[in-house]
Amino acid sequence: MISMSISGAVSVDEVVDTDRYPLSDPDGPAWRAVVARARAELDDIGCCVLADFVRPSLLDALERECAEIAPLAHGRVELVNAYNIAIDAPLPDGHPGRTVMERGNAFVARDHIPVSSVIHQLYTSPVFQRFVADCFALPGLYELADPLSGLCLNVIAPGRAHPWHFDTNEFTVSMLTRRADRDGVFEYCPNIRSAGEENVDDVAAVLAGNGEHLVRRLTLRPGDLQLFRGRLALHRVSTVRGGRARHTAIFAYSQRPGVIGSAERTRQLFGRVLSEHLAAEAVRGDSLLD
Repeated sequence: MISMSISGAVSVDEVVDTDRYPLSDPDGPAWRAVVARARAELDDIGCCVLADFVRPSLLDALERECAEIAPLAHGRVELVNAYNIAIDAPLPDGHPGRTVMERGNAFVARDHIPVSSVIHQLYTSPVFQRFVADCFALPGLYELADPLSGLCLNVIAPGRAHPWHFDTNEFTVSMLTRRADRDGVFEYCPNIRSAGEENVDDVAAVLAGNGEHLVRRLTLRPGDLQLFRGRLALHRVSTVRGGRARHTAIFAYSQRPGVIGSAERTRQLFGRVLSEHLAAEAVRGDSLLD
């Protein structure tokens, strides 16, 4: 049996460095200042990193907590494309969806993450959700209805990578909980597509290694909260080197209730599907490839 390093539920105020990020004072001047900075960076470069979001005293425990559930990750190496649709999907010649990559990262599904864990407490916290929504200039956010992918832990073992891809959800929130010894760099192409335009030429250029001018790189530390527009930003984590796996908690929200991932993508990520995935297609507000 896997035991959690932090026993019992903790409050968001205990987890978040509220001197820097005043979640206990919604709409206060310090809250508004942080939100204004986040919105400006999201508008400018499509991404915002809120450094040292988690209290320093909790970082070791947070790393141990996620490391203890990491063995539950589904780790099958698969061939995928950037859209996470079937690699034999009928697409025109030259379409970037025809580019096949090896996906070697693994995911711990939400139903394996204890409700008492720090990352679960953050994900389900109404004040945290309100703060994230404010940063994205949204009236509100919904947890995914998907019982597997709403909250998960991304595990990338040495020698593996999470290749170029788009997210299903419009806005992605994540937190590095353990860094690799070397490499495992987060790279992204902000706003490389829009809700009405796939922009396949630029996507194809990045996949072919000819789009360096479109790529940005981030140096992330454990406890940093990362906000970015993953539905419109092609992104990846480069190959991890050294002896330690890279762990990242992914907090997936949507602007609409009821979002459930497709059966195809769910099988890719978790190696299984539940009745919810078979009964309904994901709720979408656009016609982009998944």
